[in-house]
Amino acid sequence: MLHRHGTPSHRLERVLTELAGSLGVDGAFLYTPTSLLISLRDSGGEVTYLRRINSGDFDVDKLIRFDETLEQFQDGQLDIRSTSERLTEIANSAPPFPAWLTILACALAGTTVAMLFRGTAVEIGAAAGLGLLVACFEVFHRRLQWEQGFLEPLAGFAAAIGSLAFAHWVHPVDDRLVALAALIVMIPGLRITVALTELAVGHLSAGVARLAGGMVSLLTIFVGVSLGWRFAGHWRNFPALPAQPGVLTGEGWQWTAIAIAPIAFAIVFRARWRQWPLITAVSVAGFAASVFAGKVWGLEGGAFLGALTVAGSSNLYARIRDRPALVPLTPGIILLVPGTLGYRSLTAFLDRETIAGIDFAFNMLIVAVSLVGGILAANVFVPPKRIL
Repeated sequence: MLHRHGTPSHRLERVLTELAGSLGVDGAFLYTPTSLLISLRDSGGEVTYLRRINSGDFDVDKLIRFDETLEQFQDGQLDIRSTSERLTEIANSAPPFPAWLTILACALAGTTVAMLFRGTAVEIGAAAGLGLLVACFEVFHRRLQWEQGFLEPLAGFAAAIGSLAFAHWVHPVDDRLVALAALIVMIPGLRITVALTELAVGHLSAGVARLAGGMVSLLTIFVGVSLGWRFAGHWRNFPALPAQPGVLTGEGWQWTAIAIAPIAFAIVFRARWRQWPLITAVSVAGFAASVFAGKVWGLEGGAFLGALTVAGSSNLYARIRDRPALVPLTPGIILLVPGTLGYRSLTAFLDRETIAGIDFAFNMLIVAVSLVGGILAANVFVPPKRIL
């Protein structure tokens, strides 16, 4: 259940080891995305289990409730049967928000990204509309049980076609900015960062598997985008958009976007409203540290200090409130992850701009590694009280 709802391998294996110890069982655990290997040994002998488990969406609310239940079990308030029943009940419970609110949150996330990239009012509106469309596809994919891997290229194709159609028939816009903003909730920057963290702490199989999965996900999204450009690239022959100075491009609007984006991602990650102030504070602090440090120490310095701020604040919350640090960490770090750099790298390669593509790819790697360094440093300076 922890696997299915977004727990990284290095945290999951530590939770299982601690749980086995509390039961007086000698346990060995190996986790990679889609598989879980458990070996348990006691006085009766050794038993090994292998389970194939698909990892699902990160769910803050369920992770908090899982953590509370396991804590009650370790304190002796629940027996094994009651704990198992309660965990199953939590896993099968409905999301804290209706589908329409999650769809609106995805559109809002695209809006804030367009604002951060200094888009015009028209581009921001187009990104919001296409973000709604992409979010609807995700809901249909879940409910209609489409083939695994079909959603990413479909969403990429729809975003590319939709942005080109809007630019051709409605109003001239930067269609590539609009498409990127609409797809932001699907860009696997967070998965890539988590994968590098797992590699850095020695969980090689899980890290390689997650990294490969994230890169393939990014590639399949871009395959859909590139097909859309090939299919409707001639729609790009429209008059250039006249300059519109001062239209949602100032720093004030960017900081407004940063204040709004954490709420959107909190809803996407299913964090209840009581967690929103914390997630917003951690996210804004991390982004501010990243921006100010980036002006002094460059891209990698900004990413490192931003991750250090987010992870340190999350660990401090975990120590004070005795709750999982993942609650504010995951929504907070997503504003810093380098997924957009990977997307822009593929865009440059498609346009035969090899040098620019390599530059974006290298910057993506530098940012991701710097984020990992900041997270690991925070775990040393402010070690979390809870494993999750």
